[in-house]
Amino acid sequence: MNRWFLQDQASGLRKMAQQKQKMVKVIAVTGGKGGVGKTNVSINLATSLAQKGQKVLVLDADLGLANVDVLLGLRVKYNLSHVLSGECKLSEVLVEGPQGVFIVPAASGTQAMVELTPAQHAGLIRAFSELEEEFDVLIVDTAAGISEMVLSYSRAAQEVVVVVCDEPTSITDAYALIKILSREHGVFRFRIVANMVRSLREGMELFAKLSKVTDRFLDVALELVATIPFDENVRKSVRKQRVVVEAFPRSPAAIAYQGLSNKVMSWPTPDNPGGHLEFFVERLVRRNMYGEAVGE
Repeated sequence: MNRWFLQDQASGLRKMAQQKQKMVKVIAVTGGKGGVGKTNVSINLATSLAQKGQKVLVLDADLGLANVDVLLGLRVKYNLSHVLSGECKLSEVLVEGPQGVFIVPAASGTQAMVELTPAQHAGLIRAFSELEEEFDVLIVDTAAGISEMVLSYSRAAQEVVVVVCDEPTSITDAYALIKILSREHGVFRFRIVANMVRSLREGMELFAKLSKVTDRFLDVALELVATIPFDENVRKSVRKQRVVVEAFPRSPAAIAYQGLSNKVMSWPTPDNPGGHLEFFVERLVRRNMYGEAVGE
């Protein structure tokens, strides 16, 4: 793919974006390691925001092992791989979840989705630029680990929410993720969610463990934005393939998610063209697609 085609592609997308007025708050939910409850945080936060009148889109960005649709018990006919192959439009892939939250399902077990070609990257940007539905918030549920795709989604978002639980490996992996994003990708602000903790005090101690090591070795700002308690109702809701904020709205976990969504509502919405959905996707693939070609 030559340099001038890539520049024309980006220029055309910018013109399309300028015709849209809706700015979107993009939040990447990540966690370093698996098993910390990251996807549960994503879908419960999304549902809670929707309950407050926000138009929310959840992008299942675990392109190899998708599970958002499974957790919500949704029947999916198409996924992101069908958009990239040209079989359908992004609008045809969207499935509606709880409280009117829309989901972009990924393709589970498809290795090709993890290593997109430049042409597919271009198609992904175009798909988002053509999406007519307007959203207030995009929540990106990343894969576990510190792969290039996880880093790409995190550095392209305006807010990075790191989910940690009180396990040594969770803290170590969260630190590793924060270290790479800050030192190599210029991300310096991280919102921390202490998940599955036994008490508020335990959540604060968990945050203290993480912030102690980041304060010593990294130039970053960490903020504890939620402590989600260990709650059997979460397990019950998972078995029901429902979100806990709907299935058990008065449970401790649901109340904590409501508190988190209140904080997210107070975070600033971007006031520049970079806040459009297609600009998020362009930032996401920029290095892979444009980097060498245009010398960035």
